[in-house]
Amino acid sequence: MEFTFLALLLMVPVVYFMVTVSQIQGGSFAVVGAADQAAKVFVTQRDPVSARIAAERSVLVALKDHGHEFEKASITFECDRESCLAAGATVTVTVRLDVSLPLMPFGDVLQLHASRLSASASQVVGRNQ
Repeated sequence: MEFTFLALLLMVPVVYFMVTVSQIQGGSFAVVGAADQAAKVFVTQRDPVSARIAAERSVLVALKDHGHEFEKASITFECDRESCLAAGATVTVTVRLDVSLPLMPFGDVLQLHASRLSASASQVVGRNQ
């Protein structure tokens, strides 16, 4: 009886910790991939509006692939020149993601986050734009 009680008492926190760490690891893969793809997609477009839309869609796909919600992410775009799509301009995309605690019923309302992750990626606009 004592063994069962103690095993349950010790195993539940260990399993919860492992699930939380795996959520954070998946989130880190998601933001790195999302930032990289968004920067690559951004520099291939012809105008800034379609570039932002295409980059946001690529972030959405990357986050969904890893099981994270797009609403918990934010995207920022930075350019080293006035025109982001001018030849030779460097575009930096930063993706931030709040990873929620798993199995928390009111985690969004209480804003309980396991981690806040961010990743940046830069790409140079080619000459043939």
